[in-house]
Amino acid sequence: MLEEIAKAKADASVQTMSATRKDRWYPQFHIAAEAGWINDPNGLSFFNDRYQVYFQHHPYSTEWGPMHWGHVSSADMVTWKHEPIALAPSMEEDKDGVFSGSAVVSDDGKELYAYYTGHRWRNGHNEDDGNLQVQMMATSTDGVHFEKHGMIVECPDGLIHFRDPKVWKEGDTWCMIFGACSPQMRGQVWLYTSDDMKKWQFYQVIYEDPNPDVFMLECPDMFRLGDKWVLSYCPMGPKPDGYMGRNGHNAGYVVGSWKLGQALHAETNYRLADWGHNYYAPQTFLAPDGRRVVFGWMGSFTTPLASQQEDGWSGQLTIPRVQTLDSQNRLVSTPIEELKQLRQDTVDFGAFTLRANENRVLLTDSDPIEVEAEFDLTNSSAERIGFNVHETPDGHHTFVCYDDLARRVVVDQRLAAHGNRGYRAAPFSGDTLRLRLFIDNGSVEVFVGDGQEVLTSFSFPSDGPRSLRLTAEAGEVAVTGLKIHRLRSIWQ
Repeated sequence: MLEEIAKAKADASVQTMSATRKDRWYPQFHIAAEAGWINDPNGLSFFNDRYQVYFQHHPYSTEWGPMHWGHVSSADMVTWKHEPIALAPSMEEDKDGVFSGSAVVSDDGKELYAYYTGHRWRNGHNEDDGNLQVQMMATSTDGVHFEKHGMIVECPDGLIHFRDPKVWKEGDTWCMIFGACSPQMRGQVWLYTSDDMKKWQFYQVIYEDPNPDVFMLECPDMFRLGDKWVLSYCPMGPKPDGYMGRNGHNAGYVVGSWKLGQALHAETNYRLADWGHNYYAPQTFLAPDGRRVVFGWMGSFTTPLASQQEDGWSGQLTIPRVQTLDSQNRLVSTPIEELKQLRQDTVDFGAFTLRANENRVLLTDSDPIEVEAEFDLTNSSAERIGFNVHETPDGHHTFVCYDDLARRVVVDQRLAAHGNRGYRAAPFSGDTLRLRLFIDNGSVEVFVGDGQEVLTSFSFPSDGPRSLRLTAEAGEVAVTGLKIHRLRSIWQ
């Protein structure tokens, strides 16, 4: 009863806030709450013939607060429907927040099991005296309405942080990993196992980040790609290192070998999963056709987003991406093929040469769009080749470019109208540069090559028409192909 009352109250708050929401930057083809704050994607699954996406949600303001699970669903991962709040704080163990977790379908296919972290402040109101985090379970027969079953895993003695369960089945054994902070303040991944999805036992610590500055591994995810295992996680505590780790919160991965009964043997160094300003807490799931699909969170805990101030919403998820490994054990992320269904019309500019220092306006008022561009670098002499994204009459814009001096693809926010500044840059090598840009009302996602690198950033433009401009700096650019697709809304 308390759970239903809490969810109804939260849903009512969302509806009240959404009535005054400003939509100047509200996403057209990215998942967001109708109003309020969101962060981590949770419980990604395919159940009841629909894709289920839950997310961390504070339905009472645009600031982080006591976490609920928001919910959207889709039959095709293209058109989405807002669902009622799925889970709310209502028990002693989760009274200060229904934190992140995952969901899996039971063996008989009749129930969706959601596992999440129940959060409490030890002093009742903040983290000064630490927190108490235990693992909880809830089940659903329709993916919308859940029954809570209480605590299934207690917090081990001596752990300061212990959260974000990710569950999968390995052979006949159910596996659950957590991010943990050891008593020695080292970031670790702990593994528990179960035969029945209900009773869980500690199995072993399967990974510890080698960086002694890393004290916690948030949002761990572990999955097989081919004959390798990928461990994705978000390290807390590392210092910035060159182009790495420049955000307040960063997400990356290692690749290696593993089997039940052993620790993960990492065969690569830790590498960023995304080089942009706003990418965190990625979670994957296995689609019915066998694709490994990932969503990440676009947001920030450390730098307030422009939309938080007066627009009534904060944060969104990335577009869904398929993850594979290349021959060098790099994680490759490509937009799911279904997103092409969002295309409404296409402008094909063909091949052409942009003269030295020429600026060419491609669109004078660009709605949410997808850009496909290819450049022949062997026949280009420009020092930088770039797009002014969301360029408004006052000159503000986000600059997405290839920098031939640095040999990197860059998202530069120096002239952004609102939000944080600074630039982010992903490595590139080769003679042919292919870029695929997904430009929504307040964000840009840049896929480099075949998805070998990605940059995800917010881009909050000024008022007025938002043009798209192609520029060449200090040399010519050989454009071998350029298409722009206008994209429709994902919302049902």
